[in-house]
Amino acid sequence: MTATSMPASIRLFRCRTDNYGVLIHDPATGATAAVDAPDAAPIRAELAAAGWRLTDILITHHHADHIAGLGQLAAETGCRVVAARADAGRIGPVTLLVADGDRVAVGTLEALVMATPGHTGGHIAFWFKDPGAVFVGDTLFSLGCGRLFEGTPAQMWASLLKLRALPDDTLVYCGHEYTLANAAFALTVEPDNPALQARAAEAERQAAAGKPTIPTTIGVEKATNPFLRADQPQLAAAIGLPGAPAVEVFAELRRRKDRF
Repeated sequence: MTATSMPASIRLFRCRTDNYGVLIHDPATGATAAVDAPDAAPIRAELAAAGWRLTDILITHHHADHIAGLGQLAAETGCRVVAARADAGRIGPVTLLVADGDRVAVGTLEALVMATPGHTGGHIAFWFKDPGAVFVGDTLFSLGCGRLFEGTPAQMWASLLKLRALPDDTLVYCGHEYTLANAAFALTVEPDNPALQARAAEAERQAAAGKPTIPTTIGVEKATNPFLRADQPQLAAAIGLPGAPAVEVFAELRRRKDRF
């Protein structure tokens, strides 16, 4: 296999309490991007273990648990820092501001920037068509979605629809390990959904074995995640909103999860 045909490598690892760090590496050029920077030390450790050099940090949003290690890593490596133009001034040492539809190269790999407001006003996701992975920060979780700290239900629903439209086999890397708690809530909404039952059981096995429950896939989330299923008539009926617009169903789901 030639260097130019070698597939990208992705390393997933825990940071802080329940955050995930992610590195994506292009073997053709040696370029390596961190998605968010929750904590500098575990990112340094993963880079050292892999023998990779950090060239880029791709920031999904401005919350402290996603940028706490940014200043140290940027100062140590001189890497490029990519963040949303809508978050300019709220993130730190940014070298490239991007917006919806922009493309960002990491070596020979290319990410499409997707604006996904809702959790925050300037939240973005990065979709790499090759290797077929999307890095969604805190917009979409395995069996869940982010709280609406700055956006509206309509904004978040539109953002989730964008992500839902990606190919079913797209790997979804989110910012936190929340799957078991999300499964418990999802089963209160659709207790008879066989795909959800199977996914919840799988997540229990993964957690018991000390394994991460992500990445998930867009296809799995479409079948199991209530927040991606707000336009399904059976789900609307299940929460007492038969015939209601999807955004109203989504808003009610989010309210219930906030109280769960």
